[in-house]
Amino acid sequence: MGRLAAAGAGVGIGAGLGGIGWFYSGVLLDTRREVVYPERVLGVSGGVVSLAESRLTRQPGTWGLRWVGGLARVGPVREVLDGTVRRPLLGGDVPVAGTAAVLDTGPWDPDPAARGLAFSDVEVPTPLGPAPAWLVPGDADTWVVAVHGRGGSRREALRVLPALHALGLPVLVVSYRNDGDAPASPDRRDHLGDAEWEDVEAAVRFGRARGARRIVLYGWSMGGAITGAFLDRSTEAADVVAVVWDAPLVDWRATLRLQARNRRLPPGLTPLATAITSRRIRIDFDRFDLRRRPPAVRPPTLLVHTDDDTAVPVSASRALAAAAPGLDWSMRYVEVAGLEHTAAWNADPAAYEETVTTFLTEVLAPWRRDGTR
Repeated sequence: MGRLAAAGAGVGIGAGLGGIGWFYSGVLLDTRREVVYPERVLGVSGGVVSLAESRLTRQPGTWGLRWVGGLARVGPVREVLDGTVRRPLLGGDVPVAGTAAVLDTGPWDPDPAARGLAFSDVEVPTPLGPAPAWLVPGDADTWVVAVHGRGGSRREALRVLPALHALGLPVLVVSYRNDGDAPASPDRRDHLGDAEWEDVEAAVRFGRARGARRIVLYGWSMGGAITGAFLDRSTEAADVVAVVWDAPLVDWRATLRLQARNRRLPPGLTPLATAITSRRIRIDFDRFDLRRRPPAVRPPTLLVHTDDDTAVPVSASRALAAAAPGLDWSMRYVEVAGLEHTAAWNADPAAYEETVTTFLTEVLAPWRRDGTR
């Protein structure tokens, strides 16, 4: 009877973990996006906004402050006192006391015009149908294809567009399946980069048909996984001459372990959830560990990551950068202290942009010397 009870308990625990694993997998594949507003505006006076103190409202640098119906740009912390964080209002809308808000890495809306840039709304013909994109023109025949992260949008690129434009590079800021702008995938599931790379391939072909001779890939967060898959699988990958990755997802299993810890889920759940996810969308997670399975095409790469990232582990970027010389992969690694996910620009916009433009200027110099743009 004791053995039967123990067996029953084991079955119950296994079924419980299986249910949690299925739920976690469902969260991972869910394409619905919900914006939460965890911060609270305490007041605004003399061009300074007061926020309830939290780990995020104490983040250094320049940020967006977003709430339902509004977006302000706020500057570096002026004071933290008695549970209140005070930051200067640099532009945008003005919140009122009591407003629920979120500190956002994107301080601008809704499109490149907010950065003073001319642009065109274009449609990229992807395998699932037309996907909207912004095309910011430039004189060079090297184009940048900018790919946002999971749950993000094209506005993620607005921070760096002026710096890229100053180099004369046309920039194509793309959407991809299930991101709210582009067509939905047939199964209505997020494929974690395993299918989304085809939309980037379509964007590269779009650029090539309009005069792009070379491509720079710029990816944030899961944009790293998407562009990594493109470099490994696309017949267009040979046209890529440089990559810029900001907090890239270069190891899905490591990322899922971190996110499981964030949710206080059992440590053994991640292998179960990945196995369930593999069956549901037929993804091979081994192909998304770029240290062990580097892409077939490995252009010079700038990898930027913050050391306080709770969404995508900095340890995976460190490991990839350390392994890069042995992978015949020219990689420059920059780590920024004390900031959250994709917030390296926010900490010091000028320093970030100088790092990016210096890297691209050096990598693209041979073509400029040859007389091509």
